[in-house]
Amino acid sequence: MTRRALVTGATSGIGLAFATELAHRGHDLVVVARTTDRLEAVAEQLRAKHRVEVDVLTADLSTDAGMEAAANALTDTTRPVDLLVNNAGASLAGWFGTTDIADEDRQLDLLVRAPMHLMDAAIKSMAGRGGGAIINVSSVAAFTPRGVYSAHKAWLLNLSRWADVHYDDVNIAVQALCPGFVRTEFHQRGEMDISGVPRWMWLRADKVVATSLRDLTRDKPVSIPSLRYKTLAALARHLPAPFVTRVAKRGR
Repeated sequence: MTRRALVTGATSGIGLAFATELAHRGHDLVVVARTTDRLEAVAEQLRAKHRVEVDVLTADLSTDAGMEAAANALTDTTRPVDLLVNNAGASLAGWFGTTDIADEDRQLDLLVRAPMHLMDAAIKSMAGRGGGAIINVSSVAAFTPRGVYSAHKAWLLNLSRWADVHYDDVNIAVQALCPGFVRTEFHQRGEMDISGVPRWMWLRADKVVATSLRDLTRDKPVSIPSLRYKTLAALARHLPAPFVTRVAKRGR
C-alpha cells in the first residue's frame, strides 16, 4: 500500500472519507480544497487521531494557479506522493443551454482539466520512482447520457481505463471510481432537487471508499460500489441506447 496520498476535495463527502480512511491506514496526507479553515480543522483532527503528517494546500482547482499548486505538490521529490485521489467536484443545477457558459467553463476546468493536469504530474513523478496509484472519482453517470456532468465523467472514465493499461509497465495503477448517489454536501451545494431519489439508491461515503481501496488492491481499473449500481451500469451498457437515453433524461 502507498504511504503518502494527495486528496482533492478533502473537506467533505467522498474526499473526507478517503482522507480519514487513508490516515487510519497510516498514510501521510496532502489535503486540498478551497477553504483553509475547513482544511485546517480536518488536518488537525486526522493528526490527533491517527498520528500522521497532514499538509494543507488551499487551492481552487478550477483556476490555473490552483492546478499548478497541486501539481507542484505531486512532483515534490522531497515529499513524494504515492497515491493521488482526484475527487474535487461540483455540479450545476440548470440544464446545459440554460446555464451561464462561464459557469460551464469553470465546471470543465474543475472536472476535466484539473484531473488531467494532476494525472500528468503524478504519472511523470511516479514513473521515475517505481510506480504509484491514481484514483479518479468518476460516476455511474458516465455510463449514461445525462448532460454535461456525465460527459465530463465519461471522459475521466475513458482516460482512466486507458492509463491503467498504458502505464502498467511502470507500475502505475489507475482506477475510475464510479459511485451513484452518495450522501454528501454535493447536491445541496449544487442546489439540486433530490427529493425524488429513493432511499435504496443512496450510498455511504465510507463504504464507497472501502470498496475503491479494496478494488485498487485487486487491480480493478473500474470500481462500482454496491451490487445495485453494478447492475444499473451493466444495464446502461447493454440495453438499447434510445431506451437508456429516455430513462436518463431527468439527469444533468
